[in-house]
Amino acid sequence: MGDARIADLPQALQMVRFRAGTGPRFLLTVDTEEEFDWSQPFARNRYRLDSLPTLRKFQQFCEGFAVAPLYLVDYPVADSPLAAEILGPALAAGKAEIGIQLHPWVNPPFTENVNDYNSFSGNLPIGLEIAKLSRLRERIVERLGAEPLVYRAGRYGAGTNTASILREAGVAIDSSVRARFDYSDAGGPDYRAMPIRPWWVGPPGSLMEVPLTTLYCGALRRAGATLYPALSRAPRLRGLFARTRLLERIPLTPEGVTGREAVRAIAAALTERLPLLVFSFHSPSLCPGHTPYVRSNADLDAFYDWWRTVFAVLKARGVRPTSAKELMASVELA
Repeated sequence: MGDARIADLPQALQMVRFRAGTGPRFLLTVDTEEEFDWSQPFARNRYRLDSLPTLRKFQQFCEGFAVAPLYLVDYPVADSPLAAEILGPALAAGKAEIGIQLHPWVNPPFTENVNDYNSFSGNLPIGLEIAKLSRLRERIVERLGAEPLVYRAGRYGAGTNTASILREAGVAIDSSVRARFDYSDAGGPDYRAMPIRPWWVGPPGSLMEVPLTTLYCGALRRAGATLYPALSRAPRLRGLFARTRLLERIPLTPEGVTGREAVRAIAAALTERLPLLVFSFHSPSLCPGHTPYVRSNADLDAFYDWWRTVFAVLKARGVRPTSAKELMASVELA
């Protein structure tokens, strides 16, 4: 297991065990990144950072619910003095955490061709993947004054060498796996068969994988792992299954997921006794017009209402917020 890869199916002994009595918890992760046109090809320089100031409001909002977000920052954000100004006080006070998100097309050194395949950092030659990660990590430490212990590959693009690179870099947790999603059509990984519970990539106590949480819901949810991929080849039938609540695939994100859908997914997660629920979204969604999910001020109001609903349901169901440091401290290895 020393050469274990992130996309390798874990064995039973590799599943993470948490100390008895910790109860279900949730982690809020933010892919903290530049804005770019999602409909256009990737480019080195066609991006902006107009949404960065909105992080201040979101941080204050989360503090009101005693939730400490994990901001997974990429190079343009880490390189911005404004990011340090906004996030620095929360990091220093323990009200937020910082992690790494690698967007290779905007992360030096710039030696690869910019294209779909190379947008998945795990597809890069090992030396270049190491170099980009090192430059980003160094910039985060320099600008934000915090040691990032968590990594997420941009576009969820972990590769063959990513786990060993992260271990060498001192990263404790990877969160690149978007379980129950497949990115192989674009040259990325296929995570459809991966678990939604945390596991060790390698022997217990090595690199912890904390996958983003996606639930199958509906009357046929127990057959979701085999049925949903088949439905992907028949979009109209898949839509019918979702509308009639026979089978839905619901990721825990406010982007493209309604509050009611999220509540159903949370209920399904607790039915499955998941120890950890991982939420995520892209930071440009905090500013209207930068993602397909928040186009107007009304959309932004709905975005914040989504979180109010979710936080209330989590509290009512006894699911408390956690942090990456707390997760690492609560594992049971013996």
